[in-house]
Amino acid sequence: MATRRKSTDAVLRLSSRIEVLPILHASGDMAQEVRETLIARQFDCLAVPLPPSVESPLEEAIEELPHINLITIPEPDRDGTPVVSFVPVDPCQAVIMGIRVARGEGIARAYIDREVTVFEPTPLAAPDPYALKRVSLAAFASAVIPSLQAPPQPGQRWDRIAWMAFRLHELELDFESILCLCSLAEWPWLREAYRIRTPYTDPERPVALPSRYSVHTSTLYFVLGELPYVTELYERRRAEVRSDRHLSVDGIKELLLEARSRWLVARNTDTTSVANWITPQLLQRYLQYVRNLALTDRRLTPDLYTLVLAAKQMAGDEFAITLLETAKSYALHQEDQGELSWKTLSAGIGKLEFPDGVVALAKNRLEGLPLVWRSLTLRPRPSRTSSRRWALLWNPFRQCSWPPEDSRIESFTSHVREQARAIMGADLARVEKFTTSVKDGVDLRESLRHWYTPHRAQRPEGRKRMDIYVKEIPPARGNVEVVVFLFDTPADSHRYSWQATWYAEHAEESTLCFYATPFLDQFVGPGIAQSRYGGAMFLFPPRWIPDIWNDQRLSFTRSLEERLIAGAALHSREPHIVLVSPIPALARWRRIVRRFRRRLVMIPLNRFSGLTVDRLRRFHVLNGHEIRSYAARFIHE
Repeated sequence: MATRRKSTDAVLRLSSRIEVLPILHASGDMAQEVRETLIARQFDCLAVPLPPSVESPLEEAIEELPHINLITIPEPDRDGTPVVSFVPVDPCQAVIMGIRVARGEGIARAYIDREVTVFEPTPLAAPDPYALKRVSLAAFASAVIPSLQAPPQPGQRWDRIAWMAFRLHELELDFESILCLCSLAEWPWLREAYRIRTPYTDPERPVALPSRYSVHTSTLYFVLGELPYVTELYERRRAEVRSDRHLSVDGIKELLLEARSRWLVARNTDTTSVANWITPQLLQRYLQYVRNLALTDRRLTPDLYTLVLAAKQMAGDEFAITLLETAKSYALHQEDQGELSWKTLSAGIGKLEFPDGVVALAKNRLEGLPLVWRSLTLRPRPSRTSSRRWALLWNPFRQCSWPPEDSRIESFTSHVREQARAIMGADLARVEKFTTSVKDGVDLRESLRHWYTPHRAQRPEGRKRMDIYVKEIPPARGNVEVVVFLFDTPADSHRYSWQATWYAEHAEESTLCFYATPFLDQFVGPGIAQSRYGGAMFLFPPRWIPDIWNDQRLSFTRSLEERLIAGAALHSREPHIVLVSPIPALARWRRIVRRFRRRLVMIPLNRFSGLTVDRLRRFHVLNGHEIRSYAARFIHE
């Protein structure tokens, strides 16, 4: 252990008074490493890789954390376009964390970077800092050295390194123990410049003094190192004095739970008709999928694109949009913060929009992994204004369905019919003792039930012989013509105020009777409305039948479910009616079916996944056949 400690000191120490800490910007795990180093050992000075001009506004902004600010440094215009470099005051930045802890511990700060007129950023593709949970920072930094590129000489980057080495020599004269924060891309050459005392170049004169701005909450993602929601968790853990060591991963789990809660609220979960199909099992598979996607990108922790892509593929567009909005939320950021309310800018990738509307090219002085745009198609819910406009253009005399949804539910109905026939055949099964054939298989239940029965014939060793029973399942008699689905029981007649009978457009479709929510209450596109089944009856092969909702022969029914079941019993030509319901068949339902000399075949609704049921319940109404040509652009599959 002592040998390992000495080798670590030899790697990270520049002298007996200076220890260098190679850091990656924009990482909560690296910020934790800086905090633990400052707290674990005694230092009387913290050397910061930022120019002295930003010291005053930066430390004022740190006082306002967890409110996020930017320190902007103007540069000469580029072809008439304003240019700035900026320092994000982000609690998950290692440099900001170092200054924050040093202020709390009473440690002096020295800003040792060289002042430059035009800042030249140095992009760095480095391993995921989450590896610091298992390896030391010295081993992590040493492993990256072979992939680093030496700074060109002469050049701004080399001049900055030489100036920082000179400033460290100056600090040695005043302080006994110095911790120097240095970019991982520059620390080997800073070490070299310090030891050989590389000649330095005097700092340049800045174009103007730095300024401090607040950031719009909606654009915080572009300036923070971690997801805004995870950054909020770091700050809450700090305020509650709780451990945040594994928050870069545990925060993803908390993000999922919060997104699911918001998703459930948005789906009006005050009614049992909407299934919560984002179960713990689904979330477990989601996290496994996200882990695999992150590993294919050679990362240990996922980025926002990976999280949203996996959510779209496993839970649909609505949940993916909710997850995206949750990940970008930061409740601790107050945009109306007193005197700074008029100094709020918007951020993007490589650009800043100032309060006066001027858009400037921007360079991050504490840049982590480079941000890039990646496309992902998500269909959000339309605005209320668009829905009202589409409602006014609706022609009440034209309605048709969306063919892909018809095919999906017809396929599911066929699957239900096959299951019903299997149940009908199981009711006719016979059990007998095994003689010469096992027929349709050994019946273990019946065999175990009779294992204790004495048998006259005994084996030579004195043990009794056990009889084996086999089962025979004859083919089911009859066919299944009508399938009834009850999704919401008891059904609210006010909620499901739309009752209709639709007739098949071709021989592969069923005659459909249903009660559903009013489709004019929810528009998803021009001429496209969405409804949700409360219950439905499918009659196949299709034929014309009177509308069951206006048929006087069914006037004895007292609820929507009874009317649907009675209509199925009235028009079925087969003796069996399949009923898929979330509850067992009520006695009154069975009496209605017996009234028409039919029998119910029950299949529990929970036999099918909540996701499947939810997708089947949602259907769309189009305002004419021509709408089908573009409906796919607005309908969520």
